Amino acid sequence: MRILVVDNGGQWTHREWRVLKYLGVESEIIPNTTPAPSIKADGLVLSGGAPSIATQPELLGELGSYFDRLELPILGICVSHQFMGLHFGGKVGPARLPEYGKTEVEVIENGTILKGVPKRFTVWESHNDEVSALPKGFRLLARSESCKVQAMEHDRRPLFGVQFHPEVEHTQFGYDIFKNFIAACKR
Repeated sequence: MRILVVDNGGQWTHREWRVLKYLGVESEIIPNTTPAPSIKADGLVLSGGAPSIATQPELLGELGSYFDRLELPILGICVSHQFMGLHFGGKVGPARLPEYGKTEVEVIENGTILKGVPKRFTVWESHNDEVSALPKGFRLLARSESCKVQAMEHDRRPLFGVQFHPEVEHTQFGYDIFKNFIAACKR
């Protein structure tokens, strides 16, 4: 099992890599400019990062080509979740109320990625932008009081997005979310 972490300049990219290693997965961090054809992996974790989806999408490198050219499970975190929403035709832009720190998330549907987590749990947030309307072909998994789309999953492809940061200790059940993603990569 090999899952690569795509670096979008996020402050916790190394934590995503460390969680995968801790869970027994071969992993390495690669730049977001890595061409899709050169990627050999069972799955990708797309890190968070500082670029604004509204004004700097070009700083997210090849993410679009990963969605278009790779047939493998992909987990997008924070700005990568937003990019996924935008790439597939959803609405993304400045949050009505940016979230920083602890937030309570309400699970609407567990789906693949939130399997086994409770209906409400605490997550760690750090975002100015958000997905405000789901893209076609995706379903809502979780929301918070301030953010309509905290987690989403594609109906047919193994594509998952979370607005929050499952890799940090302040997020409850973060390891469970990564374990669910690893299980999706094994299928």
